[in-house]
Amino acid sequence: MSPRISFTPINVEVECDDEETVLEAAFREGWNLVHGCREGRCTACKSFLLEGDVTLRSHSTDALSEAEEEQGYTLLCCAMPDSNLVVELLHFDADNLRLAHRIADGRARVAAIDALTEDVVRLRLDVMAPEWFAFTPGQYVDLWLPGTDGAERRSFSMANVPGDGSLEFLIRRYPGGRFSGLLDPTGASALQAGDVLGFTGPYGSMHLRPGDRPVLLVAGGSGLGPVLSLLRELAGAGSARRVRFFYGARREADLPLVAEIADLGAMLPDFAFVPVLSEEPWSGATGFVHEAAAAVLADGELVDPLVLACGPPPMIEALVEVLTGRHGVAPGDIAFDKFTPAAAGDTD
Repeated sequence: MSPRISFTPINVEVECDDEETVLEAAFREGWNLVHGCREGRCTACKSFLLEGDVTLRSHSTDALSEAEEEQGYTLLCCAMPDSNLVVELLHFDADNLRLAHRIADGRARVAAIDALTEDVVRLRLDVMAPEWFAFTPGQYVDLWLPGTDGAERRSFSMANVPGDGSLEFLIRRYPGGRFSGLLDPTGASALQAGDVLGFTGPYGSMHLRPGDRPVLLVAGGSGLGPVLSLLRELAGAGSARRVRFFYGARREADLPLVAEIADLGAMLPDFAFVPVLSEEPWSGATGFVHEAAAAVLADGELVDPLVLACGPPPMIEALVEVLTGRHGVAPGDIAFDKFTPAAAGDTD
């Protein structure tokens, strides 16, 4: 008999098939548990085992230490049930417990590849199948590495908004990157317009909540993609919310799409975009992006905001710490996505 998993405090129960993780079982039955990387590296799905035992797939000890595992904590994306389980969810969104969009395999054709900076590329795909594929701004898909039939994948967040049958990604090229290396036009196996890629998704639980509370957007590096999607959603809806957007980069040459962000901001009545550079002086803000973002709470420019952030783990962890520890932002009011390398020595 397949193990049963009960989730508290949401009073949901699912059945877990063989070789399925707890998170995969929840997805299959249509439940939208809070999650991030799905590879045991980001901590978003960390929960507590009240009853039962699991075997954990390979994961980062930065996400779940041996001491935490001994105390009963687990990562739902890596946990394979050895018995019936009772799981206490440490993070959940009571208003979005059901998946808004069914997770599916699909195919898309490369429409365009454009260099935005020295190492950031915009990849645009036209979805071929399924025709009904949709996503929520802030979500991501797994793109299949060509020739692997889906066995090897890399996760990238959409930078566009849904509705026109396309998927747009902002991807940083890394030396030796298994997928990002395909975006180097000088490479022997570079992707070309017209090539077909497989994908699976959408995944991710970061999204914009309705209402009139101010919004604090924070991004670093290629984490710009999903935050740009959220900004496009706000601008397209003609939102009246106060919006502040902080983007961290190393140098001025690393700032992509500044003019487009300004155009989107002009569609909002109360918007400011603040690029923050960490490695060179310039006329704008310098230093760490999480400190610059927190300053708008310290000076009262934003009161009781919803926070949406995407970037490397150190940036996200520092942001969460300063907002919750110094400025009283509730953890439930911070939605984030950590961008992590695919694997040591195999980054994307």
